[in-house]
Amino acid sequence: MQIENENEKQKKEHQNIPWVEKYRPKNLNEIVGNEEIISRLKIIANEGNLPNLILTGSPGTGKTTSILCLARQLLGNSYRKYVLELNASDDRGIDVVRSKIKMFAKSKATLSEGRHKIVILDEADSMTEPAQQALRRTMELYSETTRFALACNFSNKIIEPIQSRCAIMRFGKLNDSEIITRLNYLIEQEKISVTEEGLKALIFTADGDMRQAINNLQSTFVGFRFVDQNNVFKVCDIPHPGVVESITKECSNGNIKEAQKLLVSLWNEGYSATDIINTMFRVSRKLEIDEQILLEFLRIISNTHLRIVNGNGTLIQLSGMIANMCKVGLTKKMD
Repeated sequence: MQIENENEKQKKEHQNIPWVEKYRPKNLNEIVGNEEIISRLKIIANEGNLPNLILTGSPGTGKTTSILCLARQLLGNSYRKYVLELNASDDRGIDVVRSKIKMFAKSKATLSEGRHKIVILDEADSMTEPAQQALRRTMELYSETTRFALACNFSNKIIEPIQSRCAIMRFGKLNDSEIITRLNYLIEQEKISVTEEGLKALIFTADGDMRQAINNLQSTFVGFRFVDQNNVFKVCDIPHPGVVESITKECSNGNIKEAQKLLVSLWNEGYSATDIINTMFRVSRKLEIDEQILLEFLRIISNTHLRIVNGNGTLIQLSGMIANMCKVGLTKKMD
């Protein structure tokens, strides 16, 4: 009876795990996207002798997952004992380097040839410069026994002495087909009802970020038990791309009244200037309109985005953007 209760408890806990963790790949073969980098990591997993690494790129592209899979394949059953994982955005001061990391690097390890202890620093670009300088020295002192893997969004925030000691691997955003492949696997596993438009909406909201796509899928399913376009956009709370596309098309035809009417309707729904401008940029760059008009639209949207980021996030700024876009559309029409 007690064993059954324990099993039931474990099953319940497993069901409550976020899907990004529940379905996180356990080995390199399961990772989707960035095939060239993953193939290099597979060679390291087979041959050993891991170099110090910097894994850089956009969020949700598999940087941390890749190094965790590599460490698991390199160290096998010794994985938990000889891997130190820290989130550098929390543990980012010099004291952490001097205490946790240095103590781990100094500790003895009985590993086969070509295998090393591994320190994984997530969000390493958040580390202070003194902490990075201390880390550089630690990397030098314990290079025979310990390897370091730094995951970050911006490699230029890592000091050059560390960059020169590491192999840099740049992860690109995942394409739509790669994200769909993984989402279809989750949909099958969780037995989710989803429409084709709902899947496209998940791809749009993710923008190349696998973590975002999976989180949005889970949130929509938990909230509505059915994944379609409207439910996805409700959960993600972004302006409906269909409305934004209509605004852009009205601008390309020089129809300022209709474009302004649609813009005001989005504003009255409570969306901020940042929400609207971000969606407008992502929708506009995929529009099938005259290339010259598209380039002008992107320039106008970018300039407006700059003003919004600087604190001028008002309806007047967005209305001015619409007016400038309509002016471009009218000029092209007259030509």
